[in-house]
Amino acid sequence: MLTNDAGSNWAGNLEYRAARVVRPGSVGELQELLAAGGAQAGAASRDAGRFRALGSRHSFNDIADTDGTLIETDGLPVDIDAGSAPGAVRISGGLRYGALAEALQARGLALANLASLPHISVAGAVATGTHGSGDRIGSLASAVRAVALVTPDGSVRTLQRGEADFDGAVVGLGALGVVIGLELDVEPAYEVAQTVFDGPRWDAMLADLDRVTSLATSTSVFTTWRSTDTAELLWLKQRTETGEARSAEASEFARSALGATAATAPRHPVPGGAAAATTEQLGVAGPWHERLPHFRLAFTPSAGEELQSEYLVPRVDAIAAIEAVRGLADRIAPLLFVCEIRTVAADRLWLSPSYGTDVVAIHFTWRPVQAAVEALLPVIEAALPATARPHWGKLFALPADVLRARYPRWGDFAALRERFDPERRFVNAYLERVGL
Repeated sequence: MLTNDAGSNWAGNLEYRAARVVRPGSVGELQELLAAGGAQAGAASRDAGRFRALGSRHSFNDIADTDGTLIETDGLPVDIDAGSAPGAVRISGGLRYGALAEALQARGLALANLASLPHISVAGAVATGTHGSGDRIGSLASAVRAVALVTPDGSVRTLQRGEADFDGAVVGLGALGVVIGLELDVEPAYEVAQTVFDGPRWDAMLADLDRVTSLATSTSVFTTWRSTDTAELLWLKQRTETGEARSAEASEFARSALGATAATAPRHPVPGGAAAATTEQLGVAGPWHERLPHFRLAFTPSAGEELQSEYLVPRVDAIAAIEAVRGLADRIAPLLFVCEIRTVAADRLWLSPSYGTDVVAIHFTWRPVQAAVEALLPVIEAALPATARPHWGKLFALPADVLRARYPRWGDFAALRERFDPERRFVNAYLERVGL
């Protein structure tokens, strides 16, 4: 399928510039498209030899944009093979987490974690280092065992965990080709219960942040920064096999040490949002895929029309980072829907924001006022510790030389990109801007 209407991203803040959009219906069609440099998409495409893959469009910057050809991956055949290897599932890259999770649950299987919304594509989330939350849980990319790509010359290459290029290819920013398949770690299905607390005190949380983030399997703090004394919500997701005693201990700590009160009705992370859109709370246990995301698959997640930024800092710098943001509260709050703070375990993936270190992530869900947000981002980035790494698919202003200094394997990835794509067919304005 060929069209000249590229449309916009999920948030509506970016109109794609692509000359054309194609939606191949098979891996063979995709290989032919790339091998021929796009010539079969029409004679005009010979002047537009650049490509980018486009998944669920949940990027807030131009990481997936191009002035050439956008390749929509949702037309490729859907594949879910839970018998590929013990403890693994093999899937097609364009699959969304919501569909994958339901299929795994039906087979009695689960992933270790999910992002806050299940609407995003697996390949896109992995390629940008997207994550959920948990002191001992890595990013979504850390679950990848193998990745299969159609490379820029049209050939298929599969990289396995442990191979030389694997750690560079997983969080690949779409620079190495089109991801057509992934093999992921899975485990037996489990249940999770969510408990939400109102009004935890900042001073108490920052006095023992490690204790706060370890209160549950997954912990999030939500704040609007309208107050620098208290946050709005402390959100705990606890796997039930750890027992009721741990949940009771966490609840007591939240009340006695943090001054928080247990919510008596479901909450939405964004103040004023409809709680019906959120996954079930109030300590009611349920399947992992119906509790780990904040939002239900059938509803519009988060605020809908919004912008997003996120910075991840090593745990040793977490207090300084939060205090820096707290100090800018009067400038941040007018532009903000909500800020979420959570944790991610370290991994070995070269361009992962959690490469080599456990991190605390500070996520901003902004009101759709892009000029004001973009003017404020350099102020936030200057205030944060010099170890902060941005989420690749969200808005940030850090220049190429700063990014390069914050990733020890940056040069290795640049060399990998050059080997996979010497003709720069998957390079776009985003990669040029960040120095890749």
